[in-house]
Amino acid sequence: MPLALLRRPDPDHLEVQHEGARFRIALRRRPTARRITLRVSAATGEVVITLPNRTAVNTAQRFAVSHAGWIAARLARLPERVIFEPGASLPLRGEPHRVSLRGARGGVRIENDAGEPEIAVGCEPAHVARRIRDFLTREARLDLAEAVERYAPRLGQRPVRMTLRDTRSRWGSCTARGELNFSWRLILAPPMVLDYLVAHEMAHLREMNHSPRFWTLLRELCPNVDAAEAWLKRNGTSLHRYG
Repeated sequence: MPLALLRRPDPDHLEVQHEGARFRIALRRRPTARRITLRVSAATGEVVITLPNRTAVNTAQRFAVSHAGWIAARLARLPERVIFEPGASLPLRGEPHRVSLRGARGGVRIENDAGEPEIAVGCEPAHVARRIRDFLTREARLDLAEAVERYAPRLGQRPVRMTLRDTRSRWGSCTARGELNFSWRLILAPPMVLDYLVAHEMAHLREMNHSPRFWTLLRELCPNVDAAEAWLKRNGTSLHRYG
């Protein structure tokens, strides 16, 4: 009987302890894996252990226990998460804004009366996080749509649809059907970064690759390619701290 039929179903996670702290580790199997690997996502803080099909769960557990100190150290270096709540500071178009609660009604608006820009929220406290997330998504959609409209005449092409998501591995993408997808978190970055990502994905409408022709076209469209890519390399992961 094949080994896969004899083996019990894998648990969805393992747990290890280190100096009184308990860590949850998501367990994944990958047919192409040749050895056990362990990683900590800089974007989400998720700890994942990946193992080959024939590796026993007990072996993975021992591996995880032996690396508990490494896991603790990596998690300790991650930026502290920022919850959408009154008093929190978060960037909007690259500029810090303080979240303030202004009564039980009134929606979300930007204020700058006290010298520091604020995201003023009028709702019940329990709904602050959702209202801010919805507000940021709307603002992102507006800025992205505006950038698309700037580049479409220059390309002579426009996307068939634009979708916003909360992707972890990429900031934008373009499908073969001409659909553009972006992370709503681009509204947290400086405007040149959002503008660059739109130019990048719009260029894929003509060049569905990263060939020299693609980069030539992109640089003709956008003057801030190098600066925007450098900013994303330094700061992109930190945008996942928020919310």
